[in-house]
Amino acid sequence: MGIALLLVRQLERWFELMGTEYAYMATDRSNEASLRLFTARCGYSKFRTPSLLVHPVHSHRLRAPRRATVVRLGARDAERLYRSRFAHVEFFPADIGAVLGNALSQGTFLAVVDGAGYEWRGVDRFLSSPPASWAVASAWDCGGVFRLEVRGASRLRRGAAAATRALDRLAKWLRVPSVPDFFRPFAGWFVYGLGGDGRDAAVAAEALFASIVNMARGAAAAVAVEVAALDPLRSRIPHWRRLSCAEDLWCMKRLGGHADGWDWARSAPGRSIFVDPREV
Repeated sequence: MGIALLLVRQLERWFELMGTEYAYMATDRSNEASLRLFTARCGYSKFRTPSLLVHPVHSHRLRAPRRATVVRLGARDAERLYRSRFAHVEFFPADIGAVLGNALSQGTFLAVVDGAGYEWRGVDRFLSSPPASWAVASAWDCGGVFRLEVRGASRLRRGAAAATRALDRLAKWLRVPSVPDFFRPFAGWFVYGLGGDGRDAAVAAEALFASIVNMARGAAAAVAVEVAALDPLRSRIPHWRRLSCAEDLWCMKRLGGHADGWDWARSAPGRSIFVDPREV
């Protein structure tokens, strides 16, 4: 009926009135109808192919690499670190301080590999002499905005999932890969601002993600992170394939009032992206 096309065009007009230079959309690669609308009719280019990695929250704790030490950063130190080391990353928000200071943000964490007894001595010391391998990430409580629910599961599947949870609660040492109660409205946490440096940065990222999953116990049923296709940190992020989406696709368009010069929408992908949690 053309309704979707009218909606997109109206949004783009509003974007331009607000001074926006680019518009982008995200969908699953299998959503052919949406892709035809945006790429064939609205002039968008296929831009990036990130993956959404999801891990359920269990009663037992996830094991983090022993070589990594995780410390929590204050909001001001976190903002300075992000601005100093990640301002060049795609989609980095100019108001990162507002993101970190939001009530839904659950904190920023730094992991240092081979840092037994590592002590945070302030952002100035870190920026002037960073550890050999490290990673940083922040956590966001999506449950403060929306909740999800899985419907249509059979009684057998619900019963089997409940049995795994019961066993996990009673015998945490067995480390049963239990299925949370996704069949009622549940909250999720989102990991954002993931980045790092050094040979073992992926190990540090694993420690961060495991720590945030453990912190979410009692508050969320799952924790997710979105990482770029070329991000070397993704190799160590613990996740369940059946809950994750490896076929995400972002499309980008440069709007008409900014048609001269270099076009970001047709640029080569970088190694990482910064997913603003307010857009989740």
